[in-house]
Formats: sequence, C-alpha cells, structure tokens
Amino acid sequence: MTSEFEALYANNTWDLVKLPIGKKAIGCRWVYKIKHKADGTVERLKARLVVKGYTQQAGIDYNETFSPVVKMTTIRILISMAVKKGWNLYQLDVNNAFLHGDLYEEVYMDTPPGLMIDDTGLVCRLKKSLYGLKHASRQWYDKLAQVLCSRGYSHSESDYSLFYRKIGSSLVFVAVYVDDIVLIGTDVEEITSLKGYLHDKFKIKDLGRLQYFLGLEISYKDCGVLISQRKFTLDLLKEFECSSYTLVTSPLESTVKLKASEGLLLKDPTHYRKLVGKLNFLTNTRMDIAFSVQHLSQSLQNPREPHLKAAYYVLRYLKNDPCLGIYLSNNTDCSITAYCDSDWAACPDTRKSVSGYVVLMGDSPISWKSKKQTTISLSSAEVEYRAIRKVVGEIVWLERLLTELNMTCTLPISVFCDSQAAIHIARNPVFHERTKHIEVDCHFVRDKLQGGLIALHHIPTGDQLADVLTKALPNIKHSHILHKLFVSFPPTT
Repeated sequence: MTSEFEALYANNTWDLVKLPIGKKAIGCRWVYKIKHKADGTVERLKARLVVKGYTQQAGIDYNETFSPVVKMTTIRILISMAVKKGWNLYQLDVNNAFLHGDLYEEVYMDTPPGLMIDDTGLVCRLKKSLYGLKHASRQWYDKLAQVLCSRGYSHSESDYSLFYRKIGSSLVFVAVYVDDIVLIGTDVEEITSLKGYLHDKFKIKDLGRLQYFLGLEISYKDCGVLISQRKFTLDLLKEFECSSYTLVTSPLESTVKLKASEGLLLKDPTHYRKLVGKLNFLTNTRMDIAFSVQHLSQSLQNPREPHLKAAYYVLRYLKNDPCLGIYLSNNTDCSITAYCDSDWAACPDTRKSVSGYVVLMGDSPISWKSKKQTTISLSSAEVEYRAIRKVVGEIVWLERLLTELNMTCTLPISVFCDSQAAIHIARNPVFHERTKHIEVDCHFVRDKLQGGLIALHHIPTGDQLADVLTKALPNIKHSHILHKLFVSFPPTT
C-alpha cells in the first residue's frame, strides 16, 4: 500500500480540494491480490487503490469508455511470423499503467483509506485516471498511443492496438493489450531503445523473452513454439473440483443434442455462466473445444441440468491433457490456406446451422471460429455458401494485416470446401434463381473469387479439417483431425 501511495504521489494523481457545491465524490477502496507466475509460484503481493466507478454518471464525470485491445488472432500471427522468420520476441509490463492517463472531465474522489490529512472536509480532485474509472483504460490507451506516435510508430489499419515502424530492413511491431505489451521485430537496437524510452515515460517492467501473455504460455521447442493455457486449465479444473472425474477423449458426446427446454432449470445459473465464460476464454488456444463452447453458449439465458452436465463433460475432456495447445512450427512456409464447413439445421430448436472455419499459415493454425448462423438456410448448399462467406471475410482482413507486417500473401489463397454445389454458386452467376433470397453480402465471395484473392477447391468430407468446428465427432475422427491441425504436436508432457 505504501508503494502504491508513493506511485500516486510521484504521478501527481490528485489535488486535495473542498468539494464544490453540486458535485458528488466517488468512493474508493483497496484491492489486494496475489500475483502468480506461470508455474504457480507467488510472484508478488499487490495492493491497488480502485475507484468505485459504478457510481459514475454518463455525461457528468465520463463520456466515452471504449478502449481497443489487440486481437488474439493478431498475437498468434505475430508469434507465428516471428518463429518462422527468426524475429525477436519480448514482453513488457507497465507499472500502474492507468495512472498515466490524463483526465479531462471534472472527477472528485473520497480520500482513500490510510491517507493521513489534517482537514477531514477535503476530497481528491483527480488529474490522472485511476483503476476502476469507467474511462481509465481509454485514457491510458490515448496516452500510450501519443507516446508511440511521437517516436515514429503508426497505427495498423487492420488492428488499431498494433503499432509498427518500418525503416528499410528495420521492422518493429508493438502489440498492446491494456498494460501488457509485446515487442516483435528485426531491429534489436531499436527494440532496446524503445524499452528505455517507454521506461522514461511510464516506468515499465522488462519481462524479457515472451513467455506468459494474458494466460497464454509460450513454450519454445527446437522446431517451433507451443502456445497453451496450461495453468488456466489446471486452475479451472481445481476450481470446479474435477479431481475425481473420469477422463473422456472428446469434448462432447457425438449423440448429444442439447435442447433449450429439456431438463430442470438450474437453481443457480451464474455457476453455469461462469464455467462457460471460462471455457470460452480457453478457446484462444483450444480450437478442439470451440464447437462445444459455442453449443453450450446457446443456453446461457436459461441453463438446465443437461447443459451443466455437458459443460462438465468438457472439463473431463480437458483433464485428459491440460497442456494441449496449438503448435506453431518454424517451417518457412508462410502461405495461407483455409478450410470451411457447416452442419445444416444443427440447432434442434431454431433449425439454424453451425458454421466453422480454420485458417492456416503454412501448417500452423492462426484463426478459427465456430458460430451459429443468424438466419435459417433452405438447403445444405446455401449453408455451405454462407460458411465460405465467413471465411472469405476473415481472409480479406488477414491479407491486409499481413501486408502491413511486410509479408506478401501468395494469391489466390486456397479455400477448401466439401460442397460442390456451394462452389458452383460462387463460380457461376447462372445459379441466381436458386439463390435470389440470399443476402447481397454473401455474394462478395464471387467478387473476391473473380478478383483473384481466393481460389475455391473441393475437398472430400473425410479430409475436411473444419469438421471439428461444426459438430461433435466420434473419438477417433476428433483425434485424427487434431493431429492434422498440429493441435496435439509435439506431444505434451
């Protein structure tokens, strides 16, 4: 607490003033936390002064609150490119990041517990943002962006929380997720200089080589890196008391179709929602449970006992290998390929279909999605066509991002689909009569196909890698696809 007070005073966070008439001071409190390392050992004990921002009023003591954070797909792409090209990977943490954000609104706070003052009628007029304020993250991001731009860095147009500086052969990329920063590039001298510059401005902690980022553990192997969420998975299993559970080899029984109205309602739905929320975060490295989590998420509003049982089935699957993750090889192949698939009328309640896609850089998965479609499709060809539209939208974004990362994509990008009819719809406008009810946005697939961005290829259903994202598969087929996607390689210990 003393250390936190020293940081607040050094940063000139507030002025002690009398509370003006008509103004209301916001409360505050101390929050204590034990910070752990990736191996579970205690790193440090932490005390933080937090404002009770839930009492703020829009338009009075805050306006905008949105703050961009780097996409997880961007992080995976950066790591994959660094591994393939031999770039340097570093991580920084900003001490008391939110204290550096400048406040433009008039915000008053009660004096914090433990602050000794002579006049009890004083309050704190905040000059800098504090943790807990609704717009604290936004103010911090604005400050950091100003500092980076003043040094010659530019915003990425594809991901606003990615900054870059390209001068000749010198490439440096800065990915920002609130106060966690990843530095990647070819110019070690500029990276070292940038670290010193940021330390002078903000007092950063240099964490060295990228090892543990937002719960993602990066393990370096001779032939690439393995990204997993081992600690998060083990903590999850411990929290939900799974030590006595038997193991299963697939995340969802292939015969199970959960319905919205079957079974008894849960007395405490927050337990189910908390579990599904944590499983959703785990899909950042575990594409093998992406379909199961999507399926469970449909029941968040009114969860029932069969839904909770299925969620615990996923935990039994995770217990089988908590160290499982995605493997990004150092193979120099940077070509982009994509697989997309759908399960027609998969939802027993709405008859809507589930789409899934996975995008690979070389042989490494960098982007994937399992999602229920928003409209009802009248045929399997239509639902597959909508799945192609989803993956093409992702490819358009990826192509722009990779161009900014100085990587030229080999065009056309191959997209593999197991529906001949959907491919014909994309290639031949003569199918208009059969597809006149499909929204115009789906037909931009034709534009990208004719423009040379993508090339559509048919693939047998047995070789469709996106199958794992659209339905619950039998154990053998589930494991076979994961092996092809390098999800289970190299073997974890």
